[in-house]
Amino acid sequence: MVSELFVDVQPQDISIAIAEDKNLVEYQKENLEMTFSLGNIYLGRVKKLMPGLNACFVDIGSEKEAFLHYQDIGAQFSSIQKYVKQVTSNRKKLYPFSKAEFIQNDPNGNIATVLEQGQEIIVQITKEPISTKGPRLTGDISFAGRFLVLIPFGDKVSVSSKIKSAEERSRLKQLIQSIKPKNCGVIIRTVAEGKMAQELDSELSSLVKHWEESIENVQKAQKAPVLIHEENSRTIALLRDLLNSSYESIVINDKKVYDEVRDYVGLIAPESVNMVKLYTDELPIFDHFAITKQIKSSFGRIVSYKSGAYLIIEHTEALHVVDVNSGHRMKAGMNQEENALEVNLGAADELARQFRLRDMGGIIVVDFIDMDLAEDRQKLFERMTENMKRDRAKHNILPLSKFGLMQITRQRVRPVMDVPVDETCPTCFGKGTVKPSILFTDQIETKIDTLVNKMSIQKFKLYIHPYVAAYVNQGLLSLKRSWQRKYGRGFKVIPDQSLPMLGYRFTNPNGEEIDMKEEHEIV
Repeated sequence: MVSELFVDVQPQDISIAIAEDKNLVEYQKENLEMTFSLGNIYLGRVKKLMPGLNACFVDIGSEKEAFLHYQDIGAQFSSIQKYVKQVTSNRKKLYPFSKAEFIQNDPNGNIATVLEQGQEIIVQITKEPISTKGPRLTGDISFAGRFLVLIPFGDKVSVSSKIKSAEERSRLKQLIQSIKPKNCGVIIRTVAEGKMAQELDSELSSLVKHWEESIENVQKAQKAPVLIHEENSRTIALLRDLLNSSYESIVINDKKVYDEVRDYVGLIAPESVNMVKLYTDELPIFDHFAITKQIKSSFGRIVSYKSGAYLIIEHTEALHVVDVNSGHRMKAGMNQEENALEVNLGAADELARQFRLRDMGGIIVVDFIDMDLAEDRQKLFERMTENMKRDRAKHNILPLSKFGLMQITRQRVRPVMDVPVDETCPTCFGKGTVKPSILFTDQIETKIDTLVNKMSIQKFKLYIHPYVAAYVNQGLLSLKRSWQRKYGRGFKVIPDQSLPMLGYRFTNPNGEEIDMKEEHEIV
């Protein structure tokens, strides 16, 4: 299996796509202005205690107050809080971490006995805001690297259960025990298998430095809430967890992000640094690598997957519901049971991809086509289990119930990725009437004339749908050449699959959009 990662950086947002054997399996898109993400650590302030829930709400500077349950405060919470008091009591000299004390928390305690309103506490985001809920927090602070996870005030060295060799487990454990600093616990990740002391020591030193910088930020903070440690960018975080020998290329269309990723890959896997490539072509990166078309066909309420069969996917507040339909599919020479099994097995393949692609979390209920034979139902369960092995999110799958339903739970840490694929008419904006389409190119020429002769913008790019671009470029005396004779050769016409048929956009040389919509077009 060959994996590829594509990063599309735009002025307002960044999109990340992962393809396995050219098939899109993961897609993430986030606004560049977002500041609250998984793994960030804050010095927050307790806003409200909820003894009935044994929890509290914490102000970390987000729009919605974050939620912290007593069970999530962690074994090291009291130790960290005492150390924070020692650090903030003297803002000129940092209290040595090596002298900090361990304080054991009562696992059956009460939130009101540990916290009080207005108290400043160190917390880490474990779930991003979802729907009406604010971020979910933990007091178990950790710093994740590629090979190791550092836990301040931890006292154990744990080894990933996926490392099976007893000899290797013992080697890694003894090695980390000999180099880890006092008052720190360490989790050894699967990718650390076979790594030498120098690599592990280097990363451990880096993680300890992150912790020390976080405490220094606490000491400098005048008032909570304040961000004291920011997690790596989404691209770096993905690489940290995913990069392995199956990756063939990492393609990025932005020089700054390219340099950042190349430096990181050079640090964690120097032999793979040449797989990081800068994309400089005019065509949008996702169009060039056939990602846009897969996004359009893979999202939405109805997803076709095999010979006419399709899935209907509904998202609700409490759970996700999937209905499997055979459509008009019926193979000659196969009875109803055989057809049902084949459609269901195909659905299991597509569903495993959809879960990762949309990052569906929480409770998922799948209504498969009914099958009479117990061995066929077992085959379906085994196929689903096998497909989900490639999913990084924690999950649990139950066999088919007597009603033909499969229940799945999947780790939910951020809102489900729901990409609208239905296009609003760019001319009427859903009102039902449009200008004559034959006049579209005249409308575009008017806007080019405005840019060049009224706004004095000589260099720009015009993005239009590929079908329209083909029409504009056709022939020796094409519309494009005609426009260039009138208005100069400072502009380029670029096809963009993400646009609707009569959609368009203008950008300056820096990639920033030039708003050329008429007043009645703006909604």
